[in-house]
Amino acid sequence: MAGKKQRQRKLERERYERRMARRASQNQRARKWTIAASAAVAVIVVLVGSYFLFKPFQSTPASASSAASASASPAPSASASVTPTGSPSASPSAATAAEPAHRCTYTSSPPASRKVGTPPVKPDYQATYQATIHTNRGNIVLNLLNSKATCTVNSFAYLAAKNYFSGTPCHRLTTSGIFVLQCGDPTGTGSGGPGYKFADENLTGARYAAGTVAMANSGPGTNGSQFFLVYKNSLSLPPSYTPFGTIVSGLNIIQKVAKAGSDNSNSPGDGHPKDKVDIESVTIKKT
Repeated sequence: MAGKKQRQRKLERERYERRMARRASQNQRARKWTIAASAAVAVIVVLVGSYFLFKPFQSTPASASSAASASASPAPSASASVTPTGSPSASPSAATAAEPAHRCTYTSSPPASRKVGTPPVKPDYQATYQATIHTNRGNIVLNLLNSKATCTVNSFAYLAAKNYFSGTPCHRLTTSGIFVLQCGDPTGTGSGGPGYKFADENLTGARYAAGTVAMANSGPGTNGSQFFLVYKNSLSLPPSYTPFGTIVSGLNIIQKVAKAGSDNSNSPGDGHPKDKVDIESVTIKKT
């Protein structure tokens, strides 16, 4: 009898051990699936969040264009990739300083689409700036947020004075997901820049309502010369693009261009505007 009971206990123990092994294997598979699913969701979130202003524009659907310091895909969905950021103290990757900034850092980021040097490191942080973008379709007037994005405004005003924007196309229009017109690249490819980059500013609580003007970029601290004009609320954009101005006149010009749509050369709802927009010059009024 003792031998029979021992055999039964042994069989029960073996069955128990097999059940535990199966349960452990199931738990391990479940953990793997959970990790994989979480990773997939994270990737999707990152891609969706960065599509607008970071995807460099392609001149043709098949051409590969490198993401430059100024390439922005604001989604404004318009894939914006931008670059400058002014920080009183540090490299573009460092945390931005309190505004208005009294000193700006502009770091070399070749090549330069047009060689114009770099802006002064000491901005006029007490000034008030208004910019007028003269285009083939009319004037777009901007109030620049010098007290909130001092180094960005300092760069924009400098490039305008150097005629950097003159004779350049607004190369990207996004009409799906985000609603922006992207400009500021002399090459018209979405990968051009001024040869320098700078830190982000004014990101806390940033929202991209219609009339917002913000920098396009290819990641933190990569602001350059590309910027986008928001013609319709694009509040799904993450606060990753330095807002440095507001449109006070001419928003209807951009909205009219948007109604004509894009050529979808990059993706549906994303490409060159069918109604071509060329910047003839940018003038700055400083008071």
